Amino acid sequence: MIRDDIKAAQIAAMKAGDKESRAAISLIQAAIKNRDIEARTGKAPEDDDALVVEVLQKMVKQRRESIEMYTKGGRQELADAEAAEVAVIERFLPKQMSEAETKAAIEAIKAELGASEMKDMGRVMAELKARHATTLDMSKASALVKAALG
Repeated sequence: MIRDDIKAAQIAAMKAGDKESRAAISLIQAAIKNRDIEARTGKAPEDDDALVVEVLQKMVKQRRESIEMYTKGGRQELADAEAAEVAVIERFLPKQMSEAETKAAIEAIKAELGASEMKDMGRVMAELKARHATTLDMSKASALVKAALG
């Protein structure tokens, strides 16, 4: 489980005296704990790894946006710190599907659902998320689905 990997990495970082990794992993654990609390009120995902991957992907997205803003604002040291956190977070994410693999998955779902128009995009995206949420960047997939249906 990804949670166990994160916990083991936290211990390893503490033993190694790696303050940057330890700090980033602590942020990951806090975000996961917050998501767990939110999940208590709603319906929790069946797959715990899916919940953790969702949190990690959100964290990476936030940091990439911050890096972009820091770079535009001329604050390279802050952008570098965010990039270091992204590197730590990405260690725990499963290998992401390539663009070719994503296109193939979209085509398979399109054929299965008989989707051919833009009005079918919601159905295709829902099925794509159900099958590949942990190994796919849904924002990039959205553009590919639009291109496939458009």
